[in-house]
Amino acid sequence: MKKHIVTALMFSALAVSCTKTTKTEKVENPDGSVTTTTTTTTNADIVDTSKINQAKENVKTKVDEAGNKIDNAAQKTKEDLNQAGKDIKAGAKEVGSDIKDAAAKGAEKVEEGAKKLKEDLKK
Repeated sequence: MKKHIVTALMFSALAVSCTKTTKTEKVENPDGSVTTTTTTTTNADIVDTSKINQAKENVKTKVDEAGNKIDNAAQKTKEDLNQAGKDIKAGAKEVGSDIKDAAAKGAEKVEEGAKKLKEDLKK
């Protein structure tokens, strides 16, 4: 879609630049007033289609290159995001494992404390 829009803009600019010439003339009248005349002409010259076709090919090539760069950047971003997601998942698993280990150690200490308290109460 982006390629089509850029191509259309390039061709419309090319067509306008080949067909119209605008000339503005200012003439001072004897009474001191100024008259402005604008003339627009259309070139009747024969346009060299080989140059137009070459320009068209150049535009297509550049638009394709730009599209490829955009696609490559999007693919790289997708890969980077995928890797970041994997890293986050691995980190979450590691944190979960650490929490589980800490909870087990805490429970073990509580059990030891309970045993000591029970022995102390028996004395």
